[in-house]
Amino acid sequence: MQKSIKRYFALFAFPTLLAFTVMFIIPFLMGIYLSFTEFTTVTDAKWVGFSNYAKAFSNPDFLNALWFTIRFTVVAVITVNVFAFLLALLLTRGVRGTNLFRTVFFMPNLIGGIVLGYIWQLILNGILYKFEVTLTSSANYGFWGLVVLMNWQLIGYMMIIYIAGIQNISREVVEAAQIDGCTRFGILRNVTIPLVMPSITICLFLSLSNSFKLFDQNLALTAGAPSKQTAMLALDIYNTFYGNGGWEGVGQAKAVVFFVLVALIALIQLKATRSKEVEN
Repeated sequence: MQKSIKRYFALFAFPTLLAFTVMFIIPFLMGIYLSFTEFTTVTDAKWVGFSNYAKAFSNPDFLNALWFTIRFTVVAVITVNVFAFLLALLLTRGVRGTNLFRTVFFMPNLIGGIVLGYIWQLILNGILYKFEVTLTSSANYGFWGLVVLMNWQLIGYMMIIYIAGIQNISREVVEAAQIDGCTRFGILRNVTIPLVMPSITICLFLSLSNSFKLFDQNLALTAGAPSKQTAMLALDIYNTFYGNGGWEGVGQAKAVVFFVLVALIALIQLKATRSKEVEN
């Protein structure tokens, strides 16, 4: 069997590798090249070196979007994972109607980002109208509106992952901790959290990457208003590429910086949390 797998591995892997190369590797490398050029189409690219990157980092809209995205990501990742973990703890204690609650909490993740953004725009503006303001009256309203939206969409999804991790904890380990005199908080800190670290690693990675890459919801909820103060990185790149003629190269440079930033932060997070994982 092993010999047969080795013999035909290349044959079966080739279509996937070809598709991956054509649809991802080649466009990715072309994107890096185009970030060093001035272009309107791929065929008229003119090499300009690092000037696109200089324009990107001297652009106040890009710097504001970067800072706004970092602040949003920190708040969203913390709130999403804390609430998701607390819900997972609650729904693994034999609460009546647990399966119904799990389904209801997970359902928001099935709604598309654009639809979700417009739904929450109506809800939040309906509340804010009573105070004679809207989501676009101030960047703070837009910021917390995005945080609420992100929590509502992701908490149920992360909760399912945490539930799987908690249910995987050996009952014998918990009983041994109870015999040793551990309180509920002690079991949570010294048993549950360390043994759920693989789930924490996954949830942190997913919430971190989703928060940084947020686009649909940002576009639908505030569209960057007021005055691009609530535009996140993905929306700023989109506006640069499609909203400013002759700035396609700058938009591509911003996209490369965006990729490097997200990849670097995600790798650091994965390494940091994996080092704390223990076997059950």
